[in-house]
Amino acid sequence: MWPAIAILAFVTLQRLVELPIARANTARLLAAGGHEAAPGHYPLIVVLHAAWLGAVGWAAPGKPIHVPFLAFFALIEVGRIWVLRTLGPRWTTRIIIVQGEQLVARGPYKYVDHPNYLVVVAEIAVLPLVFGLWQIALLFSLLNAAALAVRIRAENRALGRSL
Repeated sequence: MWPAIAILAFVTLQRLVELPIARANTARLLAAGGHEAAPGHYPLIVVLHAAWLGAVGWAAPGKPIHVPFLAFFALIEVGRIWVLRTLGPRWTTRIIIVQGEQLVARGPYKYVDHPNYLVVVAEIAVLPLVFGLWQIALLFSLLNAAALAVRIRAENRALGRSL
């Protein structure tokens, strides 16, 4: 039971540390003349992520840990760090547009348009599988796909990309 609690505590702590960083970056970008695009779906994303973590946290204790999935999740977290470090002070959980700023085109952004969303897709699918919770992985992957369809469309529109 303790390994599951430790893994879940790590993921929860990671999110709790990231939130003030995202808020500070958002405030800094807004102060630099940025504006938030499509804020209406943001509460849905917050609820989705909290419910996902809560569902895994409720169901995982006492379940066996599948080490290959845990190793894959650790690799996904390396990707998460790569994205966050690449964006630096431009990373936020919201869609903030600052006129005149160039899009980041280095790190993982050199290869794909939305690497952060790829990381999130993988996290939502893989963390439950660490504990054999395929039903939670499937349910939240489907919900996340719906949320990301809205999110990515809004972000692409805000960035002036063709849909």
